[in-house]
Amino acid sequence: MTFETGDISTILHQHFPQIAERELQAEVAEVGQLMHFRAGEVIMDYGSYIKMVPLIIKGSIRVTKEDDLDGREILLYFLSGGDTCSMSFSCCMMNKKSMIRTEAVEDTTMIGIPIKYVDQWMSKYQSWKNFVMLSYDNRLIELVKVIDSIAFNNMDQRLQEYLTARREATGNALIEATHQEIANDLNASREAISRLLKKMENLGKVELGRNQVRLL
Repeated sequence: MTFETGDISTILHQHFPQIAERELQAEVAEVGQLMHFRAGEVIMDYGSYIKMVPLIIKGSIRVTKEDDLDGREILLYFLSGGDTCSMSFSCCMMNKKSMIRTEAVEDTTMIGIPIKYVDQWMSKYQSWKNFVMLSYDNRLIELVKVIDSIAFNNMDQRLQEYLTARREATGNALIEATHQEIANDLNASREAISRLLKKMENLGKVELGRNQVRLL
């Protein structure tokens, strides 16, 4: 599904002000595809070749990495409106299979940019180059936070940071997830997460419901 130039210009102005050149906006309008994913739907899976780079309009996405030895997953970061996935840039430009999985946390809408334009625009449009480099920088900071959290923080702190990150990604204090799903993201046991969530509830930090956690 392609956009009219006026429609895409409005979307870019609202959600991607960094993409400034009118000629670039016109090209995005010509080749971009509007894509919708429901909550829980896998957008990109391990081992797949990346066909498009996402510009996320609304919603939120979980990005995870699988351990090569035992198949366990760990959460890398969340993406939300105005973001893109920098790891998809590197995979598509090097024609590599995906090392990550992206999954919609909530209903998500994005603009898909075919990969053949990603590298072309790097040398053609300064604002696109800046946008890509800033995306790399932001994701690197997120990954450093993950490493620091695993290396230096106890599980209480990691769980608090995880819940805060999900609230920031969705803009909603109500987090719809099972204890097992949270445990999978944190590479922890469900029993440990349930125990810590109950402790947080007793301290007045969260309110627990069926497959829900509300930050207070």
